[in-house]
Amino acid sequence: MVKNLKDLMKHFSDESKCREMLIQQRWNGSPVCPYCNHTKHYVIEGGKRFKCANQVCYKKYSVTVGTVFEASNIPLTTWFPAMYLIASHKKGISSIQLSKDLGVTQKTAWFMLHRIRESLKDNHSEMLGGIVQADETFIGGDNRNRHKSKKHFDETGKAFDIKAPVMGAIETGGKVKTQAVNAVTKKNAITFISDNVQAGVTLVTDSNHSYFKIGKKFEHVKINHGIGEYKIGLFHTNSMENYWSVLKRGIYGIYHQVSPKHLQRYCDEFAYRFNSRDMKDGARFEMTLTRLQGRLKYAHLIAKPIIEDNTPFIQTDDEI
Repeated sequence: MVKNLKDLMKHFSDESKCREMLIQQRWNGSPVCPYCNHTKHYVIEGGKRFKCANQVCYKKYSVTVGTVFEASNIPLTTWFPAMYLIASHKKGISSIQLSKDLGVTQKTAWFMLHRIRESLKDNHSEMLGGIVQADETFIGGDNRNRHKSKKHFDETGKAFDIKAPVMGAIETGGKVKTQAVNAVTKKNAITFISDNVQAGVTLVTDSNHSYFKIGKKFEHVKINHGIGEYKIGLFHTNSMENYWSVLKRGIYGIYHQVSPKHLQRYCDEFAYRFNSRDMKDGARFEMTLTRLQGRLKYAHLIAKPIIEDNTPFIQTDDEI
């Protein structure tokens, strides 16, 4: 296990060592064809690639096929440090800083970071149990701080803020799950909590009416912040609010601004680090290497999003 970034650079100093690590992590040391799942293969190109021994398939492949590294001209010796940095920095790392650290362009670093974030998303892992706190927050700057050309105005010409809402739930003393939504509504609260919280738990929320209907399916404790109430016995929403503080400090302090189009990936990034907070950086890096399935294409990344009922507000500007 690597101990720090310097140790990582030493262990993975060339492409062959990086590929060996990926083969071990992805296939437990024995390559499997990503096209037909056949286990027999031929080693070609000096171990850089393999050829499937299945007579029906016979396709050539490498360990990066089907991962975030697929079809990338960036060497693995650059990808590995990028993964280590985004996984170990508590508040993340900006594309500008990563481009300086790794010697790539800012555009390349931005694409690399989004590819890595895509692999960090929570693919319906184990649901939250015990005592679960649910809350919401809003991401975005004040309209008064925007340039005049980017301010938002209503039909009467009055300026107003447009912020992207995020719903979250945290198991007291445990893991957190977050979801960027278009609005904090009963429908979104029902969907989010039903998908992420076990039945029969104690659900703790503030007095937002959006949680009242879904709350009937649980033992629902409502904390009325409006009257200065912040705790009822052992129940509170402090853990969720503390997590929002970490998320916002990271977004505003490191990334400065986040397009709502990409907000969910940033939420996944912060949740991944938080949920692995008890792990050492080296162990988290190795765990990250096991979550590389799936490839995010650049055309998809910059494409105009399809606005659905549960997607956040979409701006026309982009981060690049």
